[in-house]
Amino acid sequence: MSSQLWWYCARAGGIVAWGLLSASVLWGLVMSTKVKPPKIRPAWMFDLHRFLGGLATVFTGVHIGSILLDSYTHFGLAEVLVPFASAWHPDRVAWGIVALYVLLTVELTSLARRYLPNKIWRRIHVASLPLYGLATIHFLLAGTDAHDTLPLLMMFVVTAAVVGLTIVRISALRKRPMSTPRPPTTPIDPLLEPVGASR
Repeated sequence: MSSQLWWYCARAGGIVAWGLLSASVLWGLVMSTKVKPPKIRPAWMFDLHRFLGGLATVFTGVHIGSILLDSYTHFGLAEVLVPFASAWHPDRVAWGIVALYVLLTVELTSLARRYLPNKIWRRIHVASLPLYGLATIHFLLAGTDAHDTLPLLMMFVVTAAVVGLTIVRISALRKRPMSTPRPPTTPIDPLLEPVGASR
């Protein structure tokens, strides 16, 4: 058991990281649509969104660090940081490496949001959606537990929710009259301004 400790940590860290990332993306979409829960303070919603994203980054670090420490896989820094450098299923691992860089870009620009033009920050933050796709493909192809019933069910349900909320958000944006001024953004607005917001 002790010889496989880091392998179990890598597996668990990857699953938890994917779950937290999924929750962060879903919560961000909920915040930007009319389906957001009523009577919940926007500041609390924003803090939860940021907390989930930050925690997903931490557990991604646990996942990668455990892989490096595991004596069975023999992964080095190049294998976990350079796409297609891995001798073990380089294409499957590459999805995760690209997801790592997108995750770091989204999180770091969120931390530096006050120093960035709002338009640039928004465009970068929308990368959370392809980030979810990259992470899910990596989990599905490279995850040891990905083909068990429960993980497959979770991926199906979460992906359906992400796609559904994204369609709701895009549909609402297209229906907004061109002459209607865009609602003002606030310092706590996480993604796009909520649909139907008024001055």
